[in-house]
Order: sequence, then C-alpha cells, then structure tokens
Amino acid sequence: MTGEHPLFTKRDLVIEAVTTLFVSIDNRDWDAVRSCFTEKVLFNTTLTEGNPEILSRDQIIRDWQEGLECLEAIHHQVGNFLVQFNENVAIVFCYGMAYHYLPNRSNRNTKLFVGSYDISLISRDDGWKITAFTFNSKFIAGNLKLGE
Repeated sequence: MTGEHPLFTKRDLVIEAVTTLFVSIDNRDWDAVRSCFTEKVLFNTTLTEGNPEILSRDQIIRDWQEGLECLEAIHHQVGNFLVQFNENVAIVFCYGMAYHYLPNRSNRNTKLFVGSYDISLISRDDGWKITAFTFNSKFIAGNLKLGE
C-alpha cells in the first residue's frame, strides 16, 4: 500500500486512513478500527485533562467500546485537513465533531463534541497507520449526562 497508487496521492491515502478510523468507530467495526493503529499509540485527549499516554490499540478500543456501547448512534465529521510529511511520517491536523445519540425521556438525545485532532501516521507495508492521536476539545454541548 505504500507504493504508488494510480488514483490517489500520498496525501489522499493519509486522509483516507484518518477518515477510515472515524467511519469505523461510527460503524463499531472494531477490527477495522484496530487496523488503523500501530500496536502502541501516543494517545491524548483534553477530555481526560490532556495527559498523553502510550496505550495499546486494544486498550483504546476497549475504552471506546465501553464508552460507546450504550449509544444508539455515533456520528463523526472531520474536515479541513492540513497534512505535512517528513519522509515516511505524516502529521495531520483536522477539525472534528462527534455526535452521540441516545433516546431518553428528557428528549435531550444528543451530546456534541467539537474540537480538532492532531494525528501522526507512519507509512508501512500495510498502509498508513496511526502512531499518535490527540483530540483538542473546543466545547461540548447538548445533554452532558447522555449515557450515564
């Protein structure tokens, strides 16, 4: 996959790898999510006070499964991609929003996360894989207790 592709530039392949992660999370296709990451990932989110940790991809997936399994629907939207390359490493910045949907008695059924991502990827024989993942929260809106 790291070789030339007749339809895609290197930038296209990197954005495709990032987009595949979010679509796979929304579909709860955890095998596809697993395939997006290297075995260990520098993981950081301002939702957990911004302390970066090196986590296994399996731990990240377990945490996401636990947090998302109760939801009826999940929808990520990412865009405004800025991509920089340094040999076989790509650094991606993008904006992102995630909707969590869970019908409830209050009819306040959604929680919205808005922010940006900093994602590092490495080119391997099996494609571009995420080595570092940071979510920078701008704000959270909607039913803040959704899913509790």
